Amino acid sequence: MARYTGPVWKKSRRLGISLTGTGKELEKRPYAPGQHGANQRRKLSEYGLQLQEKQKLRFMYGINERQFRRLFDQAGKMKGIHGENFMILLESRLDNLVYRLGLARTRRQARQLVSHGHVTVDGGRVDIASYRVKPGQVIGLREKSQNLDIVKEAVETNNFVPEYLSFNEDTLEGTYTRYPERSELPAEINEALIVEFYSR
Repeated sequence: MARYTGPVWKKSRRLGISLTGTGKELEKRPYAPGQHGANQRRKLSEYGLQLQEKQKLRFMYGINERQFRRLFDQAGKMKGIHGENFMILLESRLDNLVYRLGLARTRRQARQLVSHGHVTVDGGRVDIASYRVKPGQVIGLREKSQNLDIVKEAVETNNFVPEYLSFNEDTLEGTYTRYPERSELPAEINEALIVEFYSR
């Protein structure tokens, strides 16, 4: 199954979570899309809840099912709590860190910046969005790409960089200083339900 490229706002309303991170999708109509969206009072089964939680996380990071599952299996082989390890691996993706540094306004935009070859890791160009960044590595932009309007706009509007990243606004470079802790990751996700979903 290919990556979802449809309307993000519609998907956000269906899942009841802001996938773009802005919260605008749910301001006007905080209910599911469709003719009966506002009047729906469905009670989800246990499986339904687990599936919904998995879909929330998958669409939030914008990856397809096969990649998502492979990353989940890799997290299971690491020491520590399976669900937390999984979220840390997702957070360590290059496209996500470009977004977190504020070089792009959404993860989709960050993915495009990476795949178009604008992003560097430790000085070398990397155009793979799923590239796993390790602590200590420096993420930057190619010299030609530093004057892009979308980058300037994103840096101006960004007012928060997580504590596990350090960002230099003058050079437009950021360092992935350490792996994030669970408290620094999306609070609206219950990763235990995702582990249960895949453990069936």
